Amino acid sequence: VLAVILSLAACSTSPPKGVSVVPQFELQRYLGNWYEIARLDHSFERGMTHTSANYTVNPDGSIQVLNRGYDTNKNEWSQAIGKALPLGNPNVPSLKVSFFGPFYGGYHVFALDPDYRWALVVGSDLDYFWLLSRDKTLSPELRAQLVAQAKSIGIRTEKLIWVDQSASQKDPKTTP
Repeated sequence: VLAVILSLAACSTSPPKGVSVVPQFELQRYLGNWYEIARLDHSFERGMTHTSANYTVNPDGSIQVLNRGYDTNKNEWSQAIGKALPLGNPNVPSLKVSFFGPFYGGYHVFALDPDYRWALVVGSDLDYFWLLSRDKTLSPELRAQLVAQAKSIGIRTEKLIWVDQSASQKDPKTTP
């Protein structure tokens, strides 16, 4: 039974069938802050605006993931701290991420700007997708190009949620 559970857990962090991660990846360049431009809906970010993720290296070599966003239902900022580990070679952008103890989900970068300005990320299946950027906005042309790229691997782009990143919401952690 333990072998079955372990093999299922390993499968749950693998990239979706038919999705290849980017071949060249430098973790140090990926670290830092990323704004969520678009995502597919899921319960843990439902109703959130101004969402971002910040990646830093922990002393043990794992990656701290700090997800933040404004919860419009509660009218307050919310955050979750998780831990990410490479699935193998640290130069391959396939990670397993946990926010809830021993349970991990996949995080796979399948498209990445050469200057690390934007990234397209999927989970362990195509129901989890994020379009991330170092900037709060992208040009309409670039957005269209990235949506087409996501659609080409099977992402249901008609279901994308475009995240409000406008300056209208004051973040108490960054605003005097």
